[in-house]
Amino acid sequence: MSLLVVGVWMPTVAVMGNDEVASFRDLFQPPLRPVWDQPRSAVDDAKVKLGRTLFFETRISKERNLSCNSCHDLNKYGVDGIDFSIGFEGHKVGRNSPTVYNAFGHVAQFWDGRASTVEEQAKGPILAAGEMAMPSADACVSELKKIDGYKEMFAAAYPEAKDPITYDHVGDAIGAFERLLVTPGRFDRWVGGRDDALKPEEKKGLELFVTKGCATCHGGSLLGGNQYQKLGLVKAWPNQKDQGRFAITGKEEDKMKFKVPSLRNIAKTGPYFHDATSTSLAQAVKRMGQHQLGMDLPKEEVDAIVAFLKTLTGRVPKEFVQAPELPGMGAKKAAPASFE
Repeated sequence: MSLLVVGVWMPTVAVMGNDEVASFRDLFQPPLRPVWDQPRSAVDDAKVKLGRTLFFETRISKERNLSCNSCHDLNKYGVDGIDFSIGFEGHKVGRNSPTVYNAFGHVAQFWDGRASTVEEQAKGPILAAGEMAMPSADACVSELKKIDGYKEMFAAAYPEAKDPITYDHVGDAIGAFERLLVTPGRFDRWVGGRDDALKPEEKKGLELFVTKGCATCHGGSLLGGNQYQKLGLVKAWPNQKDQGRFAITGKEEDKMKFKVPSLRNIAKTGPYFHDATSTSLAQAVKRMGQHQLGMDLPKEEVDAIVAFLKTLTGRVPKEFVQAPELPGMGAKKAAPASFE
């Protein structure tokens, strides 16, 4: 038997057994696997090292005080934990900063999808007036060329380039690093066949997550990130000032459409939504039920779904994401870091 939920057919169930819940594995294949420890060529390794260094580099911001890591703190699951990140001269950015972990696997970057890849996205905030606020790509390149050590790092990463320090290479190197920011966890052991990887309450939450219709948008390995959807599909979203993708495409059908966020590490990456209007995961789940599914989920169901969502918390080795030594600064590191 099946049920039409918000225009999508979903199975109806009572209380499922382990075998029935296990049938949901196909919705989340393949399980995430670590990639940071995979063998790389010397050039690729140099590119990743350069990208990681640039990710923490503050001297390519106008006030020399901001880096990628300022808003996407690798020690905080790739976010800064506040409603809107603080940019140049205390300016608040327009949307809540999403996590960089697993972002390379998304259909596009930014909430409105205006960048197609992490390499393209990495070049945006450096030049954005309200963020890192460098006046131009040439100014960024000029600054890097002044810093002892970067010439050798760029040459190692781009050995065939006549002039390796370019703005495109800045984005390319940061992207190479970000493509290794994968966070497999306990949920992936379940997706891979380990039935005992999830506890009964977590399986109940997974059952509800699928049968209520959440997995319609939050499916695949990343549980989201692979499509756009109207926010307020059933019940209008309270904040209508930000029309999402409409500002990029100008198409009427794109009003209030945003990239569906991945739910990986969602328990650690609040506040939630592009407008940061939910501060707790339980509140976010409750609101999604109301606005996307037309359901007023009772507390016990919300709690079970939250228990499941907590199984999506993964990790990467702290030695991979810790702040590196920055060129021209001796033994001084960009900032302390130790991933939980």
